[in-house]
Amino acid sequence: MIRALILLVLLAQTALAQNQVIPPIELRVGEGNLDTSIRLLILLTVLALAPSILIMTTSFIRIVVVLSVLRQALGIPQVPPNQVIISLALFLTFFIMKPVFENINTNALQPYMKERISDQEFFRRVTNSVKGFMLKQTRKDTLEVFLEVANLRKEEKKEIKRPQDMPLSILIPAFMVSELTTAFEIVFLLYIPFLIVDIVVASILISMGIIMIPPQIISLPFKIMLFVLANGWELVVLSLVRSYQ
Repeated sequence: MIRALILLVLLAQTALAQNQVIPPIELRVGEGNLDTSIRLLILLTVLALAPSILIMTTSFIRIVVVLSVLRQALGIPQVPPNQVIISLALFLTFFIMKPVFENINTNALQPYMKERISDQEFFRRVTNSVKGFMLKQTRKDTLEVFLEVANLRKEEKKEIKRPQDMPLSILIPAFMVSELTTAFEIVFLLYIPFLIVDIVVASILISMGIIMIPPQIISLPFKIMLFVLANGWELVVLSLVRSYQ
């Protein structure tokens, strides 16, 4: 440790002796374009917040909630493992969000890479593409609740002339609540057949006088068999994908 400190001091003295000065970082904004340093800062921030952005603005919430509660309905809360559920939800999210990503790539990213549009226009186009997806999946009553809670000023309300003008601070929480509501509606429908199996097995055990054995132990293989024979995973995935179409 001491040797490393001595080496750093010697290097610093050598740099000062040779009049080597670190060039200052200039932050400039002009003609709608950001300085390279600001671009790098924004890129690092986006990368750090990428998981949160993925959860807040895509179909990930609905998918992961449905798949997680499905395990509870089957009676095997640890199977499939969380890593499998998250991975499946992630790839389904990319599949569902493919049209949005293609729109961003065509209308925003490619013109930006070719320097045809400014930084501000790039951010506007990306935001509008994401807003378009979220507005289609957001319930109107939920959006109205968050608009009422936000207590916007008159000037801010006048600026909202169309749905695309809705600020993200209101649209994102409304979208997340709507996704949770829809996910619980799907989960309710998934729970019904498994609940019927549990009731039937419990009634049979009680009529036979078998009280010491928990009904869940007997009904578990029947629920798994029913789920497999009905191609349950395919039906659940298909329902989730179609719920966004």
